[in-house]
Amino acid sequence: MGKLLDGSALAKKIRIRVKTETEKYINEYNIQPHLAVILVGADPASETYVRFKEKACNQVGMKSSVIHKPADLSEESLIELIEELNNDDSVHGILLQLPIPKHINSERVINVINPRKDVDGFANENVAKLSKNQDALVPCTPLGITRLLDEYNIKTEGEHCVIIGRSQIVGKPMAQLMLQRNSTVTICHSKTKNIKGITKQADILVAAVGKAHMVDDSFIKDGAVVIDVGVSRVKGKIYGDVNFDRVLDKASYITPMPGGTGPMTIACLLENTLKCYLDLVGNKND
Repeated sequence: MGKLLDGSALAKKIRIRVKTETEKYINEYNIQPHLAVILVGADPASETYVRFKEKACNQVGMKSSVIHKPADLSEESLIELIEELNNDDSVHGILLQLPIPKHINSERVINVINPRKDVDGFANENVAKLSKNQDALVPCTPLGITRLLDEYNIKTEGEHCVIIGRSQIVGKPMAQLMLQRNSTVTICHSKTKNIKGITKQADILVAAVGKAHMVDDSFIKDGAVVIDVGVSRVKGKIYGDVNFDRVLDKASYITPMPGGTGPMTIACLLENTLKCYLDLVGNKND
């Protein structure tokens, strides 16, 4: 039976460390780390995620401002708002909650965010730095997964990591991080032929497509490490990409849903916010 990769337990440890560091730096600089979150529209899932992020910030002593705008907000108005936050020295991190309404070009507005305040790591400058193995703000979910792998001493060098999903949020940055760890990386997606033939070669399988219970025991080999990232809502219930009950006995390690990658994403958001704060405030005061 597979051992659980307990994201909730590790996230708690990270939050305690971030809280301690936050208190130390507030005392040193007399400035509170401040994350501004922009929410456009009234998507229930997004509203829930934003509440979780706001609560997490407050628990570690950071300030969190949620700026809620209507769904018909124009692209130019959103850009003006982001530029205001870029120029506000009291704001150290900026997060645009995705998805945003379709009339807004998300690529354009994300790249208005000051890369030094880009806590999600989605702006082009951070994407490029990650691809070159330079110091970058890394997207929170892939960063959280690597933290879990480290916590459980899971070998990555020389291992075959297969990622299902090629999004800019998880799939692509996950591939970059695993390449940095000397894994052999394969990305599968909707056009991949014989996907099971590929995923069954994986030593580490990361499922990030948002398709409920897509991955069952027929997708994995004995002893694989299975990371479930996807979240789907079907008739009011939440499902991961992995059919946990079917996969549990075959995997060596597996993330639960919930309690796996979700808490780690928020913990790494706090880490990134502190990193932005230290870059903007710490360097100025040193």
